[in-house]
Amino acid sequence: MGAQHRPTIKTVAARAGVGRTTVSRVINGSTLVSDEAKAAVLAAIAELNYVPNSVARGLVTRRTNSVALVIPESESRLGSEPYFAGVIRGVSTVLATTGTQLQLMLVRDSGERNRLTDSVAERRVDGVLLVSVHEHDPLPGILEDMGLPTVLAGRRSPAESLSHAVSDNLGGGKEAGRHLISRGRTALATISGPLDMDVSRGRLRGWTTALEEAGLAPDERLVASADFTEEGGMLAMRSLLERTPDLDAVFAASDVMAAGAMLELRRQGRRVPDDVAIVGFDDSYVARYAYPSLTSVRQPVEEIGSTIARILLEEIADPGVARRHVFLPTELVVRDSS
Repeated sequence: MGAQHRPTIKTVAARAGVGRTTVSRVINGSTLVSDEAKAAVLAAIAELNYVPNSVARGLVTRRTNSVALVIPESESRLGSEPYFAGVIRGVSTVLATTGTQLQLMLVRDSGERNRLTDSVAERRVDGVLLVSVHEHDPLPGILEDMGLPTVLAGRRSPAESLSHAVSDNLGGGKEAGRHLISRGRTALATISGPLDMDVSRGRLRGWTTALEEAGLAPDERLVASADFTEEGGMLAMRSLLERTPDLDAVFAASDVMAAGAMLELRRQGRRVPDDVAIVGFDDSYVARYAYPSLTSVRQPVEEIGSTIARILLEEIADPGVARRHVFLPTELVVRDSS
């Protein structure tokens, strides 16, 4: 059979009448497969003479010395969001000392997710680092079921089962709110990130807690959700001003969204910080080079990257090692915007 006709996981799944994930689980010895499905997959493998890449290489080590860094976001978000660059720097610094190759993979749709699970099933990577975690993304659960070492930057929820590193998002949001209140601001608005992300919910909870501590009743008209992009920040700021023209402070859950909000405030003739004080989150280069310079909650982005890389290497070396949940502190950096 020619290379172009060599059977793949997709053809095995079609022959067995099951999904690719089921084939992957059978190949990797998972117990999460019914006897009936397992028999169908094994029969299809035999009929098609399917040989996983890892088998073809021999099962002596099953190591590729390669890990995948998976980002389930668009290229535009990857290119415009300093957070991703910081995490990648942290990951690369650790992996470079071990000779481990890094494969960057964007997973934007089900087709790309299938290609990733094929790579995992055929053991073309030893582990996965997953960055930008959404609550209902099936990918973490699929990777966990397949038994591949997987470590997250962030988490699906506070009950996350996989190893992960996460910043103190609630504490950072609270510090941002307290700072704006200490400046005498009383009509405080916030631009949250997508609310299907634990990171966004944590920052919003922190901000709400700060208001409640100060005796200010949270007002849903002063909350807008966006997508961590500059355009999203602009549109959210526009919506907030339409609903509450007299707002005098904004906490944006990322520096990029804060920059978009500042552009919209300038467009509408509002001065920062005289009319509206603003605080971002990340303390990225966006904060330092904004005009006026942006007060921001610093999170240790490169440390998140280096931490998840070290944990993944530990789990690859010893699959039985206890999973780790690492909590990293945040810190408010005050500049001219507040």
